[in-house]
Amino acid sequence: MTNTTTKITAPVVEDRNAWRWGFTPQAEIWNGRLAMIGFLAAALIELFSGQGFLHFWGIL
Repeated sequence: MTNTTTKITAPVVEDRNAWRWGFTPQAEIWNGRLAMIGFLAAALIELFSGQGFLHFWGIL
């Protein structure tokens, strides 16, 4: 019987909250977060004003 040892190294973990430019996972996470904030803001404007988002800003 042979004695083999397996060396286990810790994975390199990147900071998922870091602000990175370009097509990176970090940029896509921030893009999604900002899109959720914008969608929530538009929904709250419609809820409290009783008008659609574009009508509220006078575009339509």
